[in-house]
Amino acid sequence: MRTKRIVFTLLALCAIFSASAQDNSYVHKMSDGYEWPADPAVREKLDAWQDLKFGVLMHWGLYSIHGIVESWALCSEDHSWNRRPEGSSYEEFKQWYWGLSKVFNPVDFNPDQWAQVFKDAGMRYMVFTTKHHDGFCLYDSDYTDFSIAKAGPFAGNPKADAAKWVFDAFRAQGFMTGAYFSKPDWHCEWFWNPYFATPNRRVNYSIEKHPDWWEKYAAFTKNQLSEITGGRFGQLDILWLDGGWVSGDLVGLNEVLPEARRVSPGLICVDRTIKGPNENYQTPEQRIPDHQIDHPWEACVTLTADWGWHPGSPHKSVRKVISILAEIVAKGGSLLLGVGPTPAGIIEEQSVAVLGEIGEWMKRCGEAVYNTRITPVYNDGNLWFTASKDGKTIYAVYALPDGETLPASLEWCGNLPLKGRVTLLNNGKRIKAVVKDGKVTLKLPKSLRQEPLALKFQI
Repeated sequence: MRTKRIVFTLLALCAIFSASAQDNSYVHKMSDGYEWPADPAVREKLDAWQDLKFGVLMHWGLYSIHGIVESWALCSEDHSWNRRPEGSSYEEFKQWYWGLSKVFNPVDFNPDQWAQVFKDAGMRYMVFTTKHHDGFCLYDSDYTDFSIAKAGPFAGNPKADAAKWVFDAFRAQGFMTGAYFSKPDWHCEWFWNPYFATPNRRVNYSIEKHPDWWEKYAAFTKNQLSEITGGRFGQLDILWLDGGWVSGDLVGLNEVLPEARRVSPGLICVDRTIKGPNENYQTPEQRIPDHQIDHPWEACVTLTADWGWHPGSPHKSVRKVISILAEIVAKGGSLLLGVGPTPAGIIEEQSVAVLGEIGEWMKRCGEAVYNTRITPVYNDGNLWFTASKDGKTIYAVYALPDGETLPASLEWCGNLPLKGRVTLLNNGKRIKAVVKDGKVTLKLPKSLRQEPLALKFQI
């Protein structure tokens, strides 16, 4: 029996569950029918959030221990991205996964390092995973013992109420703070009831036949939402709800939000993919819409191939991230970049290095990103255009592709610089553009770094 357990564990350690392999059947897409919030405080907070443009989403939990896909291997659906180890039974895997709560021990947990790394990257808001679909809480919940603060060796650590330390660290660095919370909870017996099998991500029983089970689940979820938003973590700016196959209004969200907004005025609610008043901004996942959008939205995209930490997962290049950011902002959105802390509780060195280079570029060129809004002519080739909030200044980011060098000159149509005067934000120097017949030609200095360029001019 002991040999079987060892073999199974080794299989689990060797399995690669990469979020990059997700098929398109479960990628959150932009939906129609956006509804502007009626609360003026929420609209004001949304406007302030739209100024920030660049944030970080941190997935961290039991799945981080072995670098497997977050929660999804528990789900008995036939997708390439939620495979279990070959030779393992479903029930055996579930018990092994739940057992990880007994060994999760992030002895180097350092949210101050996280906050500093992401601030240095030029990020200005954050979303932290308080609970993913597996039900494991990254805070000290009063409603379950399945949490970092109670289940394993980290329980006696002074930082066991981990989410509080994370929010405090980021708030101290001036970030807008957001709490990710999964409405589905696969560990809770009132969502996946042990009487039945668990065939898919949804509740595994008929709610009509077992309304008392669902009532218990709704009360459980409502209580957890209330404890997250009720002030124990200080004022929050964003409540980011995942698991769109469960609508927030079915688990008490409409009762929670009024009290939450008394504690955190203007709290932005993101009930993902659920159309209506509780989806205050929309969140396409791992993709960018093909057109400009004039209501609040955010693309959540990973820095590596995965949401959580995965050993050896390839990182996107600095150029690629800046290109993604430039396109998203030109189309009216914000970028929420997924970066997973290690099982020890720090941000790994390769991520720190990539993010540091992005931040160095943002220090010089961030004016073309922060506090901007859309402008009618927003794209020409590799050039992405934004405007200042008063519309008097136009910015352009030339997204230099990987493997290419800067061209001798840039050309675009529309957005004609006044008197041909253009400032290159990369070095602060003025360049003269030639404007003729609705076309702009800008000859570039030969001494420039091989990096994306950011331009500023009046029209």
